Order: sequence, then C-alpha cells, then structure tokens
Amino acid sequence: MRIVDLATRPDLAEAALDLGDVGGQFIYAGASGKMISLDRFREQWARYFLIAVDDDDVPIARTLSVPLAYPAPDRAELPDHGWDEAVQWAAQDKIDGRAPNALCALEVVIDPQHRGKHLSSEMLKALKARAAETGLSRLIVSVRPIGKEDEPDTPMEEYAFRRRPDGLLADRWLRTHERLGAELIKICPFAVTISGSFADWKQWGNVDLVDGDNLFPGGIAPIIASAARGYGVYVEPNVWMEHPM
Repeated sequence: MRIVDLATRPDLAEAALDLGDVGGQFIYAGASGKMISLDRFREQWARYFLIAVDDDDVPIARTLSVPLAYPAPDRAELPDHGWDEAVQWAAQDKIDGRAPNALCALEVVIDPQHRGKHLSSEMLKALKARAAETGLSRLIVSVRPIGKEDEPDTPMEEYAFRRRPDGLLADRWLRTHERLGAELIKICPFAVTISGSFADWKQWGNVDLVDGDNLFPGGIAPIIASAARGYGVYVEPNVWMEHPM
C-alpha cells in the first residue's frame, strides 16, 4: 500500500470518491457538506486529500481534511457545531488570508473489501504526518462514532464515554483514535445540521418522513419532521478528539 495525495495524483479523485460515504450521501447535503466539493479540494486543499492505493494503483481508502486556525484569538475552544463549523473556519481562513496552525480531519473512508486491515489507523497516521510536514501543530477530529448508528436514540453523552472492561472506549471508531493517543475533548452536540423538505429527505436518504422523530439507515440521531411546516431537520452530535503530534 502507498498513500498519495490529490495534488500529485488528481487522476485518482473520482475512483477515491467512489469508495463510498461516511454514513450516507445525506451527510454532504448540508451547507457545510456542499462547501467541500471536489473542485474546492483540487483548488484549495489538494495536499490534504489523501488516497491509499494498492499494488495495482487502485484506491482502497481516502481521507479528507482541512487546515484551519485553532486556537486563535476568536477561537479559544473547539466549537459545539463540530464538523460544520470546522469546514466554515477553514473557508473563512482562506477568504481572510489567515494562516492555519491545525489540521481537522473530515472523514476516513475504507473500501469495504479492505476493512479490518487497520487501514483507518494508517490513514490517521498519514494525516498526522501531513500536518507535521506542512507546519501544522495539531490534528483535531469531529469523530462520528460508528456504532452510534445502532443506538440513534441514546444520548451521545451516555454513548461516547462508555468503556470496555479493559478500559478502552467501547465504540470501535473512537477506540481507534484512542489507541493512536487521541484524547476525547468534549461532545459537540450540533456537529452536523441538515434541513430539507420531505422530498429532499426522500432523495437524500430514501426516507419517507412522518411527523415527529424519524430513525433511518445511516443516521446516528433522528430526523425531526413537521408535516405542517413541510420540513425535516437532522442534528447529529459528534465527539471532538485531538491527536498528539
């Protein structure tokens, strides 16, 4: 396996994106999700789009991240709006010409045929290396606990801090970060917010909304829908973790 980036291998972009999505395509339907388009990564953050390829030069994993300024005078704490606000910070810093000092991982996606081979750990290690290579002193992650899909009604404060008898975090994706030395900083209760019409949700997640809470495949929280108002709102909590550099 080798790990390359979009800057040196732009030809691999489409194949890397074809590996799938984190949770489902609906994650990218919100305002922040739309900001991290392939064209923007090509133009702004190509060195932070990493792709693992096998011996046949076929993508088997990808990870996307954005550089941003944190901490900064107006950013003393990691935001409660997690993933969404990290994307906005990165965009604001580009517009304002503010130099970044941290890297925020947005996703790690592994080819289903190559899961269980510790590729996710290798991609996180590659992100840490890229952060160091580009003069960034922190790696932060708004982590979406993978097992939370099985317990969408469980409060994140209860779920995230569970530990196994050996003392490690119970959720396997949180545990992967912890084994690499990451510290669980805090819950970000509004990490991803997506709103849309009933028709939008049918398109994004094949969800037929009804009034009230709607559980659906790929979600780690319910969609709260109102037929009278004609919309559904999804608010996903995540967990902020920071890796040692």
